[in-house]
Formats: sequence, C-alpha cells, structure tokens
Amino acid sequence: MTRWENYLRSAAAVLEEYDGSVPLHHFLKQFFKSRPQMGSRDRKTVQQLVYRYYRLGRWQMDMPVEDRLLLATFLCETAPDAMLESLRPEFAKHISAPLAEKLAIAQLDWDPAAVFPFPDHLSPSIEADAFTRSFFQQPRLFIRARPGKKKAIVKQLEQAGVVYATVGTDAIALPNGTKTEAILPEKSWYEIQDLSSQETGLRFHPKAKEYWWDCCAASGGKSILLHDHEPDIRLLVSDVRSSILDNLRKRFAEAGIRDYASRTLDLTDPGLGGHLPHTSFNGIILDAPCTGSGTWGRSPENLYFFEAAKIAEYAALQKKIAKNVSKFLAPGGTLVYITCSVFREENEDAAAFLERDCGLRIVESTVVEGFRRFADSMFVTVAQRSK
Repeated sequence: MTRWENYLRSAAAVLEEYDGSVPLHHFLKQFFKSRPQMGSRDRKTVQQLVYRYYRLGRWQMDMPVEDRLLLATFLCETAPDAMLESLRPEFAKHISAPLAEKLAIAQLDWDPAAVFPFPDHLSPSIEADAFTRSFFQQPRLFIRARPGKKKAIVKQLEQAGVVYATVGTDAIALPNGTKTEAILPEKSWYEIQDLSSQETGLRFHPKAKEYWWDCCAASGGKSILLHDHEPDIRLLVSDVRSSILDNLRKRFAEAGIRDYASRTLDLTDPGLGGHLPHTSFNGIILDAPCTGSGTWGRSPENLYFFEAAKIAEYAALQKKIAKNVSKFLAPGGTLVYITCSVFREENEDAAAFLERDCGLRIVESTVVEGFRRFADSMFVTVAQRSK
C-alpha cells in the first residue's frame, strides 16, 4: 500500500468516527494522539484531506469516500499535488485551472444547493452561487498591526521570507499555517484577527472618558481594537463563560491593557442591571452569539453538520440579548451589533428588531463580505439612542 493510500484510509477513518459534536480540530488532536506512529507530515496531510472533504458540503455523497477526497483535493487546491499526480493524473495536470473549468473537467453535475443548502436564508446582498463556491477556498490568516507597529512587523516578515499582503491601513494577510509566534515574538505588536472583524471596528468611534461595554467580549479582540482607537475610555468587558474571560485577561496583559473591569454575566438575565458596575454606557458592542455561518470557510465541518432549525434558535437569543442590553445605552449612545453570520434572520431582521422593539435608530446596516477576499463574512449594524 502506498503512502497516499494510507493517507486516504486514515482520512476515511476520521470521517467515519467524527460526528460534529466537537470542533474538528479538537477531534483531530485526539485522533492523532492515539496514533503516535504518524509523523507531522502524515498528520498535516490527513488533516488537509478531511477539511477538503467537508468543503463540498453534502454534494456527491454517493461517491466512494476515497474518490470524494481526491475530488475535493482537485477542486480546493491550486498548487501541484503529489497525491493527485500519483492517483489522479487527469486531475493533477489541471490543478491550477479556475473552479468553473475544474467542474467541467470532473464532468459532474454542479448542485450548489447540495454544498450550501440554505440559500433562502442568506442576507439579500449576498450572491448565493459566489458564496457557495467560496467554500472551495481556504480563508487566509490575517493579523492587525497595532498602532505604530506595522513597519516593524513588515520588516520582520520580509527578513523571515514570509509572503504577505497589506490590506487597508492595518491588516496584513499571511499564508495559512504561518507560525506568527515564531516570526513575530513580540505579541504586543499585533493581534490575530480576521479582515472583516477588523473592519467592523471602523464603526467604533469612542471618545476619551466615555463608558463602553463589550458585552459578549469572548477573548477580547474587538475590545483591544476599541482600546487602540481610544485608550482613554472606561471599559467593561463581559461574557457568560468565565473560562474565556481568563483567556481575555491573558490577551489583555500581552496587549498592555490593564485599566478595565470584567464580569461574568448572563445577558438574558432580567436582573442584569444589578450585576453591572455602571448602568449607562456611551457605547455598547454586541458581538452576538450566532450560527457562525460567515466563518464556515475556516470550519467547514459546520457547513456539513448544520441544521437549519438552529437559525431561528440563535435569532431568538439575539433578540432577547439585544432587548436586555440596549436598556443600558445612554441617550445619544451607540450600540454596534455584530454577527459572523450570513443569515438574514440574524442580520437584517435583528436590525429591524433593534429599531422596532428597542427604540433605537439605525444609522448603518451592512454585510461585510469576506468570501470574495479569502476572509470571513460578517454583519454590522450601528444603532443610536435618541438624545
């Protein structure tokens, strides 16, 4: 048996065992741990095969697993691939062709609804076929240069021979798998943050001494972005998960941010105000829990296992949270509602709810399209309380 056949067999074993109940990268870590004989190259190859498999959604599911793995490699990759050269030379010689040409070469009926079966739920501005085809490409790794550090970062990237591209003012795109911690050891210089996530921060306009609340702060990426806009703010960060706030504190320490308050809070709690150190905020960032459908290019297993009923569940939760936290927005204050979703129910419908049920005025609502730029896709609404 060739090593290529071994890789296909190992990938098939992953696919047989994995059920989507945990993130794929966590499952793979345990899978490889139980097979210590696999070297780093073996693990990387098998991992790539599995991720490619899920990028096809449920299209061509009647195909044998090994054949589907090879098809996925052909459709998702553009660089020469030794496995295809050995096992599918007719694919290998066209590896750099555009996707439309590859689909014709494979002589398969293109069925976008089998890849992404939720087009009726998409935000109106998103073109369904272009979004669906974007799953066949892996998003890039993006970092955000912190104030005054971009030139130093670029210098170190060039010294290390890393291919990079600057995007806008502070974003830098890197190849996936770049070991940033080895090339850029000074962690206070940059944040790993997707391009679209960085661009949501263009809607943050904090002023000195204002009170701001990042109410679903997670590990704090948007709070650090906010702080970089205006270091002299009074900042509250909260999340329902105490463990992730521990990660936030570590990340804040690395970023040199020390003057802030943090709370573990359930934003659906009717008595939320009793747990807040301050109850009138000039700005609230609501990066709401969501389906994450705009990030499925990075986690295609979610594309494969997702059930449409989850959309309504998240939409209901988002409205409940928005209704509760918007009560603490000061007159003239701004609420920035963000999702990493492409679904209308979580996006435009939520914006309409903010205006209709929360008494806010919508200033801007937009889909931040990342799928055409090798990045995540997000949604942002800016809403204001009247003075």
